[in-house]
Amino acid sequence: MNDTNDAAKLADRVASLVEAAKKAGADAADAVAVRGRSTSVSVRLGKVEATEASESEDMSLRVFVGQRVASVSATAASDPRVLAERAVAMARVSPEDPYQGLADAALLAQTPRDLDLFDDTIVSAERLKEDALAAEEAALAVKGVTNSSGAGAAAGLGGLVLATSHGFVGHYVGSRFSRSASVIAGEGTAMERDYDFSSRIHFADLDASADIGRSAGERAVKRLNARKAATGPVDVVFDPRVARGIAGHLAGAINGASVARKTSFLRDMMGKPVASAAITAIDEPLKRRGQASRPFDGEGIEGATLKMVDKGVLNHWFLSTSAARELGLVTNGRGARSGSSVTPSSTNFSIEPGERSPEDIIRSLKRGFYVTEVFGQGVDMVTGEYSRGASGFWIENGEITWAVSEVTIASNLKDMFLRMVPASDLDRNFGTAAPTLLIEGMTLAGD
Repeated sequence: MNDTNDAAKLADRVASLVEAAKKAGADAADAVAVRGRSTSVSVRLGKVEATEASESEDMSLRVFVGQRVASVSATAASDPRVLAERAVAMARVSPEDPYQGLADAALLAQTPRDLDLFDDTIVSAERLKEDALAAEEAALAVKGVTNSSGAGAAAGLGGLVLATSHGFVGHYVGSRFSRSASVIAGEGTAMERDYDFSSRIHFADLDASADIGRSAGERAVKRLNARKAATGPVDVVFDPRVARGIAGHLAGAINGASVARKTSFLRDMMGKPVASAAITAIDEPLKRRGQASRPFDGEGIEGATLKMVDKGVLNHWFLSTSAARELGLVTNGRGARSGSSVTPSSTNFSIEPGERSPEDIIRSLKRGFYVTEVFGQGVDMVTGEYSRGASGFWIENGEITWAVSEVTIASNLKDMFLRMVPASDLDRNFGTAAPTLLIEGMTLAGD
């Protein structure tokens, strides 16, 4: 779906599905086509381990009969009439759902914007191999690196075409390029692994292969000679790549579907402080070249930039049409398509930077824990309880000192958000982004 003809053909297909649904007796309908294509190469120790290419095209039809809804999957060869009749028959025997339905026609995007999401650079499998090998070579050249877990490079694109019985027809396509490397430092039981990667919408914006590999190697070597820290209260500094996970927990807690299901620990907090006054969180669906940008959502609505949290106060939920109706609100264009279903999601979501540099924050701590990796599934979004295995580096008298591993950090996300201090180093090249974050008063379980 990288040219006008491809988009036009798919638009004709989904529009024909919608028209067939109306003729079959549906009160309303929408249809979506999602096409993807990718090529990837993975290497290890100088040899190609795998070269993979994939191409997919998924179509689905959703029909509404009164307050009943049903959906069916389709292929390019599907007969629109047969498919529509089957979907309508299914809807007529489905239970009623008062919140389902198409988005209000008045809210639909009129002219979808060009957000510069597509780069037509053709990257050959040979070039992908060269990039992966260069990343691995640079990583293995770092003193102390003893083995490789592999390196890779990939290029691909994905696009969406949506048609509704309101008359909306829209499409967009986005490209994606990536490079990565993962290596091991040390020997025997003292081995440590780490990685680095780069993922961008435009090929020219990727970090250089050698830089990615070198960073992966240096990260792994720094983790050598790790030991446990003493159990007790500790101020925790989250490295940006771990802080992005904290931002993801915040986004999940203010998802309208979770609020409607009463499965979010922030479900009663609209208009109230949910984070420290230093925290502002923004969602930008129309950001040019944004990793999660989209000119319209899965229901055809152009979402505006929103301050989801402003100086600690919760202002908005992420809303699709059904979630908004259940909460007595109006969608804000955050409906994400997953097959035939639509659920709320963030787009380019970021915790905005603060004024202090990460170095200043670290220097301010007499003792603390700089976390570079977390693992385990110990996050309960209903209660906010947070408990994760962690590794990183100990902070002593304002300096990063020895490596730490095999410890657990714990708190409650409600308290963590209220004690959160952002640094100034926000990298916006991620769909969910955050700067270095300081969270005081967590509990560490170690020795």
